[in-house]
Amino acid sequence: MKRPTILVLGAGYGGLSTVVNLQKSLGTDEADIVLINKNEYHYESTWLHEAAAGTLSPEQVRYDIKDVIDVGKVEFVQAKVQAIDIQEKVVTTNVGTHTYDYLVIALGFEGETFGIPGLDKYSLSIANVNAARQIREHIEYQFATWSIEEEKDDSRLTIVVGGAGFTGIEFLGELGNRVPELCEEFDVPREKVRVICVEAAPMVLPGFDPELVDYAVRQLKAKGIEFSIGTPVVEATPEGVNVKKGEDEFEFIKAGTVVWAAGVRGNRLIEETGIENMRARVKVESDLRAPGLDDVFIVGDCALMIDEETNRPYPPTAQIAMQQGEMCANNVIALIKGNPTSEFTPDLKGAIASLGDDDAIGVAFGKKLTGKKASFMKKMVDNRALYMIGGLGLTIKKGKFNLLK
Repeated sequence: MKRPTILVLGAGYGGLSTVVNLQKSLGTDEADIVLINKNEYHYESTWLHEAAAGTLSPEQVRYDIKDVIDVGKVEFVQAKVQAIDIQEKVVTTNVGTHTYDYLVIALGFEGETFGIPGLDKYSLSIANVNAARQIREHIEYQFATWSIEEEKDDSRLTIVVGGAGFTGIEFLGELGNRVPELCEEFDVPREKVRVICVEAAPMVLPGFDPELVDYAVRQLKAKGIEFSIGTPVVEATPEGVNVKKGEDEFEFIKAGTVVWAAGVRGNRLIEETGIENMRARVKVESDLRAPGLDDVFIVGDCALMIDEETNRPYPPTAQIAMQQGEMCANNVIALIKGNPTSEFTPDLKGAIASLGDDDAIGVAFGKKLTGKKASFMKKMVDNRALYMIGGLGLTIKKGKFNLLK
């Protein structure tokens, strides 16, 4: 009897968690497991804001996929997925095609510019390791260039961050720590530097406890961060961004650096599969299968699940993606063995947003945390994610151990 082929697309939190749990439970005689990813490494996407600000090395953010998979049980293919044919059960990549019996789509997120003119050309996005490296080097270039200009252009030292959600606030926290270091390194007066957060919504960190949000804003303002809330970006140009301040009032912010962190969507390949979706996110069934498809599972940023208590989608977090990966693996194994699948319910242990290496806000185990206690818990969460995928060895190699800073 032919062994079924389980094809996993993407090695982010959801995809890698699926594979790691599959390899723990399936023998080589029970299934062929194939993992396709465009890079040979996995990167901790929840750490990218640190690499982008320059407070963490890009190398620290990533690790080789083959360090955490069992190559005796899993075939790893480094390739870029180009098309998914759910009718013929064929996935096309830039190096060939693959057939499957069970498909797990875990292709991650893409930035969403909401059609704002110029954003795709004139802003930077914290999208992956190389994009984070580009942001860090771009900011350093602006500081270095200002320091050697005879006629100083102070706009080089203005950094606009679009978005006051999770990613935007965490990036601002790192910038609050990094800017003084850059000023010292490049002999730039601190008062010349502006870091401005522009947010279209009327609030910062929607969904967070208001008391914690107030703390975060106060802490960031104390580091010199400016906030322009309720002011949507309407255009980006090579010189900066145009924001709407009122009904007929606009303001142009001249800036040497614009980082867009105001929205994500699922992978665009989802929209070409014929599976019903919203911004490339699929409202999955309770067992994580795509609607009407018995052999296609979707996890991570491409999966949309509704929290019945709030009637809003669960946020696309690493915590949920890893839990989905574990349940997805269990359900694929159940199908192979002819057993019923199980319903996925997120086990939310809280959410913590960092405000730099030494500060954070959040809720953990039902308690509000701020400052060093929250920062400690954030690092513990990061280390736990490493441990769940790669065990003690990976945690020691890549973990965060300046826990009390």
